[in-house]
Amino acid sequence: MLTPEEWVRQHLIHYLITEKKCPASLMAVEAKLKVNDLLRRTDIVVYNNSLKPLLIAECKAPQVQITQKAFDQAARYNLTLDVQYFILTNGLQIYCCRMNHEEKKYDFLEEIGDYSSML
Repeated sequence: MLTPEEWVRQHLIHYLITEKKCPASLMAVEAKLKVNDLLRRTDIVVYNNSLKPLLIAECKAPQVQITQKAFDQAARYNLTLDVQYFILTNGLQIYCCRMNHEEKKYDFLEEIGDYSSML
């Protein structure tokens, strides 16, 4: 069903594949993961060639404001998957962050890098 959130997700997938050269074969949609013994899902996971999660993306409907709660959700996923990058978008705003493991914080990026630059 093409909900507003699904519209955002499909456009982000298309952008990641066509513009950022993420291999479609290394992407998963609505991947399930366990966070503190609870089963959750993340909208998009991009894996590296060794099938280790590299990037997660959380998509919201355009009318949903991107809040601290949304960032906290993405951060919980990151703790479980230990990814280097995450994206949070509502289709109107897009935020891409790189995990700074040494300082245990996120560094916001100006733009999403190409797949090869994330490896």
